[in-house]
Amino acid sequence: MRSHSRARFPIRTFLLSIVGLTVVAFAGAWLWAGRAEGPTIDVKQPTRFIGQSTALDVTVESPGGQFSGVEVVLQQGERSHPIFTLDQPTQGGVRQETAERIYIMRPVGKKDVPELQPGPARIVVRASRPVFYGLREATSEATRDVEVRLEPPAVAVLSSFHFINHGGAEFVVYRATPADVESGVRVGDLTYPGFPAAGVGIKADAATKVAFFALLHEQDLNTPISLYARDPAGNEATTGLDRRAFAKPFARSRISIDDRFLQRVVPAIAATTPDMNLSTTPTDLAASFLRINGDLRRRNALTIAELAKKTSPEMLWKDAFQPLGNASVEARFADNRTYVYLGEEIDRQVHLGFDLAVTQRIPVLAANTGVVLYAADLGIYGNCVIVDHGLGVQSLYAHLSSIDVKEGARVEKGHVLGRSGTTGLAGGDHLHFTMLVNGQPVNPVEWWDPKWMQDRVLRKVTQAGGSGV
Repeated sequence: MRSHSRARFPIRTFLLSIVGLTVVAFAGAWLWAGRAEGPTIDVKQPTRFIGQSTALDVTVESPGGQFSGVEVVLQQGERSHPIFTLDQPTQGGVRQETAERIYIMRPVGKKDVPELQPGPARIVVRASRPVFYGLREATSEATRDVEVRLEPPAVAVLSSFHFINHGGAEFVVYRATPADVESGVRVGDLTYPGFPAAGVGIKADAATKVAFFALLHEQDLNTPISLYARDPAGNEATTGLDRRAFAKPFARSRISIDDRFLQRVVPAIAATTPDMNLSTTPTDLAASFLRINGDLRRRNALTIAELAKKTSPEMLWKDAFQPLGNASVEARFADNRTYVYLGEEIDRQVHLGFDLAVTQRIPVLAANTGVVLYAADLGIYGNCVIVDHGLGVQSLYAHLSSIDVKEGARVEKGHVLGRSGTTGLAGGDHLHFTMLVNGQPVNPVEWWDPKWMQDRVLRKVTQAGGSGV
Protein backbone atom coordinates (compact mmCIF):
# COMPACT_ATOMS: atom_id res chain seq x y z
CA MET A 1 0.00 0.00 0.00
CA ARG A 2 2.77 2.38 0.89
CA SER A 3 4.61 1.83 -2.39
CA HIS A 4 1.39 2.44 -4.33
CA SER A 5 0.96 5.88 -2.73
CA ARG A 6 4.51 6.78 -3.67
CA ALA A 7 3.75 5.92 -7.34
CA ARG A 8 0.75 8.25 -7.51
CA PHE A 9 2.57 11.24 -6.05
CA PRO A 10 4.83 11.94 -9.09
CA ILE A 11 1.84 11.70 -11.44
CA ARG A 12 -0.09 14.31 -9.45
CA THR A 13 2.95 16.55 -9.38
CA PHE A 14 3.42 16.14 -13.10
CA LEU A 15 -0.18 17.06 -13.82
CA LEU A 16 0.01 20.10 -11.58
CA SER A 17 3.18 21.15 -13.34
CA ILE A 18 1.49 20.84 -16.73
CA VAL A 19 -1.46 22.93 -15.52
CA GLY A 20 0.91 25.52 -14.10
CA LEU A 21 2.92 25.75 -17.26
CA THR A 22 -0.29 26.08 -19.28
CA VAL A 23 -1.49 28.91 -17.05
CA VAL A 24 1.88 30.65 -17.33
CA ALA A 25 1.92 30.23 -21.12
CA PHE A 26 -1.64 31.48 -21.40
CA ALA A 27 -0.85 34.48 -19.23
CA GLY A 28 2.24 35.21 -21.29
CA ALA A 29 0.33 34.93 -24.54
CA TRP A 30 -2.40 37.15 -23.08
CA LEU A 31 0.13 39.78 -22.12
CA TRP A 32 1.87 39.49 -25.51
CA ALA A 33 -1.44 39.91 -27.32
CA GLY A 34 -2.06 43.04 -25.30
CA ARG A 35 1.12 44.53 -26.72
CA ALA A 36 0.24 43.71 -30.35
CA GLU A 37 0.07 46.67 -32.71
CA GLY A 38 -3.30 47.82 -33.85
CA PRO A 39 -4.26 48.63 -37.44
CA THR A 40 -2.25 51.23 -39.36
CA ILE A 41 -4.19 54.48 -39.80
CA ASP A 42 -3.45 57.18 -42.39
CA VAL A 43 -5.53 60.38 -42.37
CA LYS A 44 -5.03 61.74 -45.90
CA GLN A 45 -7.64 64.50 -45.89
CA PRO A 46 -8.27 67.06 -44.55
CA THR A 47 -4.71 68.23 -43.98
CA ARG A 48 -5.24 71.55 -42.18
CA PHE A 49 -8.70 72.99 -42.72
CA ILE A 50 -12.39 72.11 -42.73
CA GLY A 51 -14.84 74.34 -44.58
CA GLN A 52 -18.40 74.25 -45.81
CA SER A 53 -17.70 71.20 -48.00
CA THR A 54 -14.64 69.19 -47.01
CA ALA A 55 -13.90 65.53 -47.67
CA LEU A 56 -12.54 63.05 -45.14
CA ASP A 57 -10.15 60.49 -46.67
CA VAL A 58 -8.77 57.81 -44.33
CA THR A 59 -7.10 54.46 -44.97
CA VAL A 60 -6.95 51.72 -42.32
CA GLU A 61 -4.81 48.62 -42.79
CA SER A 62 -4.79 45.39 -40.76
CA PRO A 63 -2.98 42.04 -41.29
CA GLY A 64 -5.36 39.68 -43.00
CA GLY A 65 -7.88 42.47 -43.45
CA GLN A 66 -9.46 41.69 -40.07
CA PHE A 67 -11.11 44.57 -38.20
CA SER A 68 -13.17 44.41 -35.04
CA GLY A 69 -13.99 48.10 -35.13
CA VAL A 70 -13.27 51.43 -36.84
CA GLU A 71 -14.70 54.78 -35.75
CA VAL A 72 -14.09 58.40 -36.67
CA VAL A 73 -15.17 61.32 -34.48
CA LEU A 74 -14.71 65.07 -34.88
CA GLN A 75 -14.01 66.82 -31.59
CA GLN A 76 -14.53 70.51 -31.06
CA GLY A 77 -14.38 71.88 -27.55
CA GLU A 78 -16.49 69.70 -25.27
CA ARG A 79 -18.50 68.27 -28.14
CA SER A 80 -17.74 65.10 -30.05
CA HIS A 81 -19.45 64.56 -33.41
CA PRO A 82 -19.65 60.93 -34.65
CA ILE A 83 -18.48 60.74 -38.27
CA PHE A 84 -18.15 57.06 -39.10
CA THR A 85 -18.37 53.59 -37.56
CA LEU A 86 -17.60 50.31 -39.27
CA ASP A 87 -20.86 48.73 -38.13
CA GLN A 88 -22.80 51.55 -39.84
CA PRO A 89 -20.90 52.02 -43.13
CA THR A 90 -23.81 53.86 -44.75
CA GLN A 91 -22.59 56.92 -42.84
CA GLY A 92 -19.85 57.16 -45.44
CA GLY A 93 -18.28 55.40 -48.38
CA VAL A 94 -16.06 52.40 -47.70
CA ARG A 95 -13.93 50.74 -50.34
CA GLN A 96 -11.74 47.66 -50.03
CA GLU A 97 -8.52 48.91 -51.59
CA THR A 98 -6.52 45.74 -50.99
CA ALA A 99 -6.98 42.50 -49.07
CA GLU A 100 -5.67 44.27 -45.96
CA ARG A 101 -6.64 47.92 -46.45
CA ILE A 102 -9.95 49.79 -46.46
CA TYR A 103 -10.53 53.33 -47.68
CA ILE A 104 -13.08 55.53 -45.90
CA MET A 105 -14.60 58.59 -47.59
CA ARG A 106 -17.09 60.94 -46.01
CA PRO A 107 -17.93 64.67 -46.17
CA VAL A 108 -17.14 66.42 -42.88
CA GLY A 109 -17.81 70.08 -43.71
CA LYS A 110 -20.39 72.39 -42.17
CA LYS A 111 -23.00 71.20 -44.66
CA ASP A 112 -22.77 67.66 -43.29
CA VAL A 113 -21.92 68.46 -39.65
CA PRO A 114 -24.15 71.51 -38.96
CA GLU A 115 -22.96 71.84 -35.35
CA LEU A 116 -19.43 72.83 -36.45
CA GLN A 117 -18.26 76.30 -35.41
CA PRO A 118 -15.26 78.33 -36.61
CA GLY A 119 -12.09 77.53 -34.74
CA PRO A 120 -9.81 74.61 -33.85
CA ALA A 121 -11.02 71.00 -34.04
CA ARG A 122 -9.55 67.52 -33.93
CA ILE A 123 -10.24 64.43 -36.03
CA VAL A 124 -9.82 61.21 -34.06
CA VAL A 125 -9.69 57.81 -35.79
CA ARG A 126 -9.69 54.63 -33.69
CA ALA A 127 -9.34 51.16 -35.16
CA SER A 128 -9.02 47.69 -33.63
CA ARG A 129 -8.35 44.17 -34.83
CA PRO A 130 -8.86 40.78 -33.17
CA VAL A 131 -5.82 39.02 -31.69
CA PHE A 132 -5.28 35.87 -29.61
CA TYR A 133 -8.03 33.94 -31.37
CA GLY A 134 -10.45 36.82 -30.94
CA LEU A 135 -10.14 36.88 -27.15
CA ARG A 136 -8.40 40.26 -27.19
CA GLU A 137 -8.20 43.35 -29.42
CA ALA A 138 -5.25 45.41 -30.57
CA THR A 139 -6.22 49.07 -30.87
CA SER A 140 -4.60 52.10 -32.46
CA GLU A 141 -5.52 55.76 -32.69
CA ALA A 142 -4.59 58.62 -35.01
CA THR A 143 -5.47 62.30 -34.62
CA ARG A 144 -5.34 65.30 -36.92
CA ASP A 145 -5.65 68.88 -35.60
CA VAL A 146 -7.51 71.11 -38.04
CA GLU A 147 -9.07 74.56 -38.20
CA VAL A 148 -12.69 75.09 -39.16
CA ARG A 149 -13.05 77.99 -41.61
CA LEU A 150 -16.59 78.83 -42.63
CA GLU A 151 -16.41 82.41 -43.88
CA PRO A 152 -16.04 82.40 -47.67
CA PRO A 153 -13.38 84.59 -49.29
CA ALA A 154 -14.29 87.64 -51.35
CA VAL A 155 -13.25 88.64 -54.86
CA ALA A 156 -13.94 91.83 -56.82
CA VAL A 157 -12.87 93.22 -60.21
CA LEU A 158 -10.85 96.46 -60.18
CA SER A 159 -10.04 96.94 -63.88
CA SER A 160 -12.49 97.71 -66.68
CA PHE A 161 -12.94 97.28 -70.43
CA HIS A 162 -12.10 93.62 -70.86
CA PHE A 163 -12.16 92.99 -74.61
CA ILE A 164 -11.00 89.59 -75.78
CA ASN A 165 -10.53 88.18 -79.26
CA HIS A 166 -11.37 84.59 -80.08
CA GLY A 167 -8.07 82.75 -79.68
CA GLY A 168 -6.59 85.74 -77.84
CA ALA A 169 -5.67 86.89 -74.34
CA GLU A 170 -6.77 89.52 -71.81
CA PHE A 171 -5.56 91.03 -68.54
CA VAL A 172 -7.44 91.80 -65.33
CA VAL A 173 -6.67 93.57 -62.06
CA TYR A 174 -8.76 92.40 -59.10
CA ARG A 175 -8.89 92.04 -55.34
CA ALA A 176 -9.16 88.74 -53.41
CA THR A 177 -9.43 88.54 -49.62
CA PRO A 178 -8.02 87.18 -47.36
CA ALA A 179 -4.73 87.85 -49.09
CA ASP A 180 -3.52 84.25 -48.82
CA VAL A 181 -6.37 82.63 -50.81
CA GLU A 182 -5.85 80.95 -54.16
CA SER A 183 -7.42 83.05 -56.89
CA GLY A 184 -7.52 83.66 -60.62
CA VAL A 185 -9.75 83.57 -63.67
CA ARG A 186 -11.92 80.67 -64.76
CA VAL A 187 -12.76 80.42 -68.47
CA GLY A 188 -15.12 77.50 -68.97
CA ASP A 189 -13.38 74.56 -67.31
CA LEU A 190 -9.89 76.12 -67.51
CA THR A 191 -8.30 78.21 -64.77
CA TYR A 192 -5.62 80.90 -65.00
CA PRO A 193 -3.81 81.74 -61.75
CA GLY A 194 -3.56 85.21 -60.32
CA PHE A 195 -0.31 86.83 -59.14
CA PRO A 196 0.49 89.59 -56.63
CA ALA A 197 -0.01 93.00 -58.22
CA ALA A 198 3.40 94.04 -56.93
CA GLY A 199 4.78 91.89 -59.75
CA VAL A 200 3.65 94.54 -62.28
CA GLY A 201 4.63 97.54 -60.15
CA ILE A 202 1.25 98.22 -58.57
CA LYS A 203 1.81 99.51 -55.05
CA ALA A 204 -1.09 98.00 -53.13
CA ASP A 205 -1.72 95.52 -50.36
CA ALA A 206 -1.24 91.78 -50.86
CA ALA A 207 -4.93 91.28 -51.66
CA THR A 208 -4.59 93.07 -55.01
CA LYS A 209 -3.87 90.60 -57.82
CA VAL A 210 -3.42 90.49 -61.60
CA ALA A 211 -3.99 87.70 -64.10
CA PHE A 212 -3.74 86.95 -67.80
CA PHE A 213 -6.39 84.67 -69.27
CA ALA A 214 -7.42 83.43 -72.71
CA LEU A 215 -10.46 82.53 -74.78
CA LEU A 216 -9.10 79.57 -76.72
CA HIS A 217 -9.77 79.05 -80.39
CA GLU A 218 -11.87 75.92 -79.66
CA GLN A 219 -13.96 77.58 -76.94
CA ASP A 220 -17.33 79.17 -77.69
CA LEU A 221 -17.50 82.97 -77.78
CA ASN A 222 -20.06 82.83 -74.97
CA THR A 223 -17.92 80.66 -72.70
CA PRO A 224 -18.47 81.86 -69.09
CA ILE A 225 -15.58 83.90 -67.68
CA SER A 226 -15.40 84.65 -63.96
CA LEU A 227 -13.01 85.45 -61.15
CA TYR A 228 -12.67 82.97 -58.31
CA ALA A 229 -11.09 82.90 -54.85
CA ARG A 230 -10.75 79.67 -52.86
CA ASP A 231 -9.35 79.33 -49.36
CA PRO A 232 -7.47 76.27 -48.01
CA ALA A 233 -10.69 74.98 -46.44
CA GLY A 234 -12.31 74.75 -49.87
CA ASN A 235 -14.66 77.72 -49.42
CA GLU A 236 -15.00 79.54 -52.72
CA ALA A 237 -16.35 82.81 -54.02
CA THR A 238 -16.87 83.78 -57.66
CA THR A 239 -17.90 86.89 -59.52
CA GLY A 240 -18.63 87.48 -63.17
CA LEU A 241 -16.16 89.38 -65.32
CA ASP A 242 -17.67 91.94 -67.66
CA ARG A 243 -16.16 91.51 -71.08
CA ARG A 244 -16.82 91.55 -74.80
CA ALA A 245 -15.63 88.72 -77.00
CA PHE A 246 -14.92 89.27 -80.68
CA ALA A 247 -15.04 86.58 -83.34
CA LYS A 248 -11.95 86.01 -85.43
CA PRO A 249 -11.79 83.95 -88.62
CA PHE A 250 -9.50 80.93 -88.62
CA ALA A 251 -8.00 79.57 -91.81
CA ARG A 252 -8.44 76.09 -93.22
CA SER A 253 -5.78 74.41 -95.30
CA ARG A 254 -4.84 71.09 -96.87
CA ILE A 255 -1.35 69.79 -96.23
CA SER A 256 -0.09 67.19 -98.68
CA ILE A 257 2.57 64.87 -97.33
CA ASP A 258 4.61 62.44 -99.39
CA ASP A 259 7.07 59.61 -98.81
CA ARG A 260 10.02 61.93 -99.07
CA PHE A 261 8.68 64.02 -96.17
CA LEU A 262 7.89 60.93 -94.09
CA GLN A 263 11.36 59.47 -94.72
CA ARG A 264 12.93 62.68 -93.44
CA VAL A 265 10.86 63.40 -90.31
CA VAL A 266 9.70 60.03 -88.93
CA PRO A 267 13.10 58.34 -88.36
CA ALA A 268 14.50 61.54 -86.80
CA ILE A 269 11.60 61.83 -84.33
CA ALA A 270 11.66 58.08 -83.65
CA ALA A 271 15.30 58.43 -82.60
CA THR A 272 14.46 61.10 -80.01
CA THR A 273 11.36 59.30 -78.67
CA PRO A 274 12.46 55.66 -78.26
CA ASP A 275 9.72 54.96 -75.70
CA MET A 276 7.09 55.36 -78.43
CA ASN A 277 8.52 52.40 -80.38
CA LEU A 278 7.80 54.09 -83.70
CA SER A 279 8.36 51.89 -86.72
CA THR A 280 10.63 53.30 -89.41
CA THR A 281 9.89 50.53 -91.91
CA PRO A 282 8.94 52.25 -95.19
CA THR A 283 5.47 50.68 -95.25
CA ASP A 284 4.81 51.86 -91.65
CA LEU A 285 5.94 55.47 -92.00
CA ALA A 286 2.42 56.85 -92.54
CA ALA A 287 1.09 55.05 -89.47
CA SER A 288 4.03 56.30 -87.39
CA PHE A 289 3.37 59.83 -88.65
CA LEU A 290 -0.22 59.63 -87.38
CA ARG A 291 1.02 58.63 -83.92
CA ILE A 292 3.49 61.53 -83.97
CA ASN A 293 0.90 64.01 -85.18
CA GLY A 294 -1.62 62.86 -82.56
CA ASP A 295 -0.15 61.09 -79.51
CA LEU A 296 3.19 62.90 -79.46
CA ARG A 297 1.51 66.26 -80.11
CA ARG A 298 -0.70 65.72 -77.04
CA ARG A 299 2.26 64.59 -74.94
CA ASN A 300 4.21 67.70 -75.94
CA ALA A 301 1.23 69.85 -74.94
CA LEU A 302 1.33 68.30 -71.47
CA THR A 303 5.03 69.14 -71.17
CA ILE A 304 4.31 72.74 -72.12
CA ALA A 305 1.49 72.89 -69.55
CA GLU A 306 3.85 71.64 -66.82
CA LEU A 307 6.43 74.28 -67.73
CA ALA A 308 3.78 76.96 -67.23
CA LYS A 309 3.85 76.20 -63.49
CA LYS A 310 7.45 77.45 -63.34
CA THR A 311 6.57 80.99 -64.36
CA SER A 312 7.89 84.04 -62.52
CA PRO A 313 5.44 86.06 -60.37
CA GLU A 314 6.84 89.23 -61.95
CA MET A 315 6.21 90.76 -65.38
CA LEU A 316 9.67 90.65 -66.96
CA TRP A 317 8.83 92.80 -69.99
CA LYS A 318 7.80 96.45 -70.44
CA ASP A 319 6.58 96.76 -74.01
CA ALA A 320 5.26 94.86 -77.04
CA PHE A 321 6.93 91.67 -78.22
CA GLN A 322 8.94 91.74 -81.45
CA PRO A 323 8.25 89.44 -84.42
CA LEU A 324 10.87 87.82 -86.60
CA GLY A 325 12.06 90.63 -88.88
CA ASN A 326 11.49 90.55 -92.65
CA ALA A 327 9.74 87.20 -92.44
CA SER A 328 7.05 85.88 -94.72
CA VAL A 329 4.10 84.17 -93.04
CA GLU A 330 3.73 80.57 -94.16
CA ALA A 331 0.98 79.61 -91.70
CA ARG A 332 -1.13 81.52 -89.20
CA PHE A 333 -2.54 80.81 -85.75
CA ALA A 334 -5.37 78.26 -85.42
CA ASP A 335 -5.04 77.09 -89.02
CA ASN A 336 -7.30 74.02 -89.26
CA ARG A 337 -5.21 71.58 -91.26
CA THR A 338 -6.31 68.52 -93.20
CA TYR A 339 -3.44 66.15 -93.94
CA VAL A 340 -3.56 64.31 -97.26
CA TYR A 341 -1.42 61.30 -98.19
CA LEU A 342 -1.63 59.52 -101.55
CA GLY A 343 -4.72 61.56 -102.37
CA GLU A 344 -6.63 60.57 -99.20
CA GLU A 345 -7.33 62.47 -96.00
CA ILE A 346 -5.52 60.78 -93.13
CA ASP A 347 -5.60 63.31 -90.26
CA ARG A 348 -6.78 66.69 -88.98
CA GLN A 349 -4.98 68.95 -86.53
CA VAL A 350 -4.95 72.64 -85.58
CA HIS A 351 -1.74 74.60 -86.10
CA LEU A 352 -1.33 76.74 -82.96
CA GLY A 353 1.34 79.24 -83.92
CA PHE A 354 2.84 81.28 -86.73
CA ASP A 355 5.26 79.77 -89.26
CA LEU A 356 7.73 82.49 -90.25
CA ALA A 357 10.42 82.11 -92.90
CA VAL A 358 13.20 84.33 -94.25
CA THR A 359 16.15 82.30 -95.45
CA GLN A 360 17.83 79.18 -94.15
CA ARG A 361 19.32 79.11 -90.64
CA ILE A 362 18.67 82.74 -89.80
CA PRO A 363 19.22 83.93 -86.20
CA VAL A 364 16.09 83.50 -84.06
CA LEU A 365 15.75 86.35 -81.54
CA ALA A 366 13.99 86.46 -78.18
CA ALA A 367 10.69 88.27 -78.65
CA ASN A 368 11.05 89.93 -75.25
CA THR A 369 12.94 89.83 -71.98
CA GLY A 370 12.62 86.64 -69.97
CA VAL A 371 14.21 83.48 -68.61
CA VAL A 372 14.85 80.33 -70.67
CA LEU A 373 12.68 77.52 -69.27
CA TYR A 374 13.34 74.90 -71.92
CA ALA A 375 16.10 74.41 -74.49
CA ALA A 376 16.08 70.91 -75.98
CA ASP A 377 14.24 68.60 -78.35
CA LEU A 378 10.46 68.64 -77.91
CA GLY A 379 8.90 66.03 -80.17
CA ILE A 380 6.90 67.58 -82.98
CA TYR A 381 8.63 70.93 -82.37
CA GLY A 382 12.13 69.53 -82.85
CA ASN A 383 14.81 71.69 -81.26
CA CYS A 384 12.76 74.07 -79.15
CA VAL A 385 13.28 77.01 -76.80
CA ILE A 386 10.62 78.25 -74.39
CA VAL A 387 11.16 81.61 -72.68
CA ASP A 388 9.21 82.61 -69.58
CA HIS A 389 8.21 86.28 -69.37
CA GLY A 390 6.39 86.06 -66.04
CA LEU A 391 2.73 85.96 -64.93
CA GLY A 392 2.14 82.74 -66.90
CA VAL A 393 3.21 84.31 -70.22
CA GLN A 394 5.75 82.37 -72.30
CA SER A 395 7.00 82.32 -75.89
CA LEU A 396 7.90 79.20 -77.88
CA TYR A 397 10.42 78.91 -80.74
CA ALA A 398 10.43 75.61 -82.66
CA HIS A 399 12.14 73.66 -85.48
CA LEU A 400 15.53 75.23 -84.71
CA SER A 401 18.62 73.84 -86.41
CA SER A 402 20.69 74.83 -83.38
CA ILE A 403 20.14 76.18 -79.85
CA ASP A 404 22.45 78.87 -78.46
CA VAL A 405 21.03 79.30 -74.93
CA LYS A 406 20.74 77.14 -71.83
CA GLU A 407 17.91 76.62 -69.38
CA GLY A 408 17.92 79.18 -66.60
CA ALA A 409 19.61 81.91 -68.66
CA ARG A 410 18.09 85.39 -68.60
CA VAL A 411 17.71 86.84 -72.08
CA GLU A 412 16.90 90.36 -73.21
CA LYS A 413 14.69 91.23 -76.15
CA GLY A 414 16.66 90.54 -79.33
CA HIS A 415 19.02 88.00 -77.75
CA VAL A 416 19.92 85.18 -80.17
CA LEU A 417 18.28 81.94 -79.04
CA GLY A 418 19.37 79.77 -81.97
CA ARG A 419 18.89 79.43 -85.70
CA SER A 420 15.90 78.41 -87.79
CA GLY A 421 15.78 74.92 -89.21
CA THR A 422 13.77 71.86 -90.21
CA THR A 423 13.73 69.72 -87.03
CA GLY A 424 10.55 68.08 -85.75
CA LEU A 425 7.59 68.11 -88.13
CA ALA A 426 8.84 71.06 -90.17
CA GLY A 427 8.19 70.86 -93.89
CA GLY A 428 10.97 73.35 -94.63
CA ASP A 429 13.34 75.79 -92.94
CA HIS A 430 11.26 78.20 -90.82
CA LEU A 431 10.49 79.35 -87.30
CA HIS A 432 7.33 78.14 -85.60
CA PHE A 433 6.49 80.83 -83.03
CA THR A 434 3.65 81.00 -80.56
CA MET A 435 2.67 82.75 -77.36
CA LEU A 436 1.45 80.81 -74.35
CA VAL A 437 -0.76 81.89 -71.44
CA ASN A 438 -0.58 79.37 -68.61
CA GLY A 439 0.52 76.77 -71.15
CA GLN A 440 -2.34 77.51 -73.59
CA PRO A 441 -1.43 78.74 -77.11
CA VAL A 442 -2.82 82.16 -78.00
CA ASN A 443 -2.58 84.35 -81.07
CA PRO A 444 0.88 86.00 -81.23
CA VAL A 445 -0.39 88.90 -83.39
CA GLU A 446 -1.78 90.69 -80.32
CA TRP A 447 1.51 90.50 -78.45
CA TRP A 448 3.37 91.99 -81.42
CA ASP A 449 0.99 94.99 -81.46
CA PRO A 450 2.14 97.99 -79.33
CA LYS A 451 -1.42 99.40 -79.25
CA TRP A 452 -2.86 96.12 -77.95
CA MET A 453 -0.15 95.93 -75.28
CA GLN A 454 -0.86 99.50 -74.20
CA ASP A 455 -4.67 99.22 -74.18
CA ARG A 456 -5.09 95.73 -72.83
CA VAL A 457 -2.24 95.56 -70.31
CA LEU A 458 -0.16 98.64 -69.55
CA ARG A 459 -3.11 101.04 -69.26
CA LYS A 460 -4.73 98.86 -66.62
CA VAL A 461 -1.49 98.72 -64.65
CA THR A 462 -1.24 102.53 -64.70
CA GLN A 463 -4.88 103.00 -63.74
CA ALA A 464 -4.41 100.69 -60.76
CA GLY A 465 -1.60 102.88 -59.48
CA GLY A 466 1.34 101.09 -61.01
CA SER A 467 4.27 102.65 -62.76
CA GLY A 468 5.39 99.49 -64.57
CA VAL A 469 8.22 97.14 -63.64
